[in-house]
Amino acid sequence: MHMNRSSGILLHPSSLPGPGGIGELGPAAFEFVAGLAASGQGLWQTLPLGPTGYGDSPYAAFSTFAGNDLLISLELIAEEGLLERRDIVPPFPVDPEKVDFGPLIAWKKPLLERAAGAFLSGASRARRSEYELFVAGNGWWLPEYALFMAIKAEYDASSVAAGRFGDLWCNWWPRDLALRDPLALSRERANRAAAIERVQVLQFLFFEQWCRVKKAANDAGILVIGDIPIFVALDSADVWANRGLFLLDAEAMPTVVAGVPPDYFSADGQLWGNPLYDWDAHRDEGFAWWVKRIRAALEVSDAVRIDHFRGFEAFWAVPYGEKTARKGEWRKAPGEALFAQLREAFGPSAPIVAEDLGLITDEVRALRDSSRLPGMRVLEFAFDANESGTSFNPENSFLPHNYVEQTVVYTGTHDNDTLGGWLDKSSPGERNYIDCYLGYRPEDRIRALVREAWKSVAAWAIAPMQDILGLGAQARMNTPSTLGGNWSWRMKSGAFSKEVTAGLAELSRLYRRGKGLR
Repeated sequence: MHMNRSSGILLHPSSLPGPGGIGELGPAAFEFVAGLAASGQGLWQTLPLGPTGYGDSPYAAFSTFAGNDLLISLELIAEEGLLERRDIVPPFPVDPEKVDFGPLIAWKKPLLERAAGAFLSGASRARRSEYELFVAGNGWWLPEYALFMAIKAEYDASSVAAGRFGDLWCNWWPRDLALRDPLALSRERANRAAAIERVQVLQFLFFEQWCRVKKAANDAGILVIGDIPIFVALDSADVWANRGLFLLDAEAMPTVVAGVPPDYFSADGQLWGNPLYDWDAHRDEGFAWWVKRIRAALEVSDAVRIDHFRGFEAFWAVPYGEKTARKGEWRKAPGEALFAQLREAFGPSAPIVAEDLGLITDEVRALRDSSRLPGMRVLEFAFDANESGTSFNPENSFLPHNYVEQTVVYTGTHDNDTLGGWLDKSSPGERNYIDCYLGYRPEDRIRALVREAWKSVAAWAIAPMQDILGLGAQARMNTPSTLGGNWSWRMKSGAFSKEVTAGLAELSRLYRRGKGLR
């Protein structure tokens, strides 16, 4: 894809400020877009927008096609008359710097259900027509997702009541539903028609709000970069509705699951637990599911980053039931054939960024290059002794002098500590190497490293909002292989101030970082 020299910010909508306990697609989102424009930025990158489940991770959504209804702006639906103003005030203390998912979900989910019911009973003819057009246009995924969520609501509650936390559709639902017996599905669609329609209404409201925010960004010359994980969650409509595309046994249980092998970050590797693709089945259907997945992502973003790109060349398969990722094996994936099909569907310059981090082989690099995809560089890795070695190898590909133009440099990602947190934990040798590389000892190393990314040859330079604000480890978004406390950081109201935007605008002007859209 063609990449104008540009810069931007990584911020998930859940991290936006506001009174509702979580960032929403309302006034704060439009204020953030205005801040991006005022600071001369041309890129806004988000995490995956799907509905989050256990652990609250955007990378483990109930659907790769659906939107996260927790991001729906209550203020906007109150303006539409679907809720009263007094309804949208949280009944619990709101931390302006953190999402407290437990009380938030317990309060907001029933409120959204009530709003959806109000829409169905009182929407004008014009609004009803807009909703029906949305349902018809998304008929290839929405009915299955809505049915899945309607059934799930009952059986999740019964699982918790039985003290069986963590049960999923494949090991808890009645077998006729888990295995999708046609008569059982027909019965459930009839019995749960009202619940199914409420799910569909919330999806309509989510995508309506998100598309308005995206249009505001595009009107300001800002590209929106989406994100999709290579794998999908086992607890998802994607797997339940497409069992034949995954390596599952006759009872719908995984035979192998995803992860990465042991490395210097983790002696046991990382056991992600996602079901793995039956790539032969995908090849037999011409990779149609993948074409639909990328098309859906590009309908709500201008470009998309694919997480764990190396898994398209080979993936780490761990037998289901293992407690660590140690006993896995590498298996080949049909990357060349898949990306040839994507080029046919989206043209030779599809707006896709490859997350080519981790154990990258010559074969992975060849796949990335033959697919004409820009890769990534992470500035933290340039000065980390684990990545560079204690001698700080000048050939380390993450050092700015080794970049190529068609790449995206990040100061850090959602899985890294903030620059401030990383610097606090870094060794004297690492900090000294930064100063030697820069040629001076900066008063503010965070600012100096952001500058280093901006002035590099990389076409796109992106920093998490936490690094733009100079925040420490308390603002970290995610710590891999841990559960609890992740994905909760929020930006304080007023943090993206005139002073911050003016400084960022000057940085982008100095290094010719223009708008993402011309």
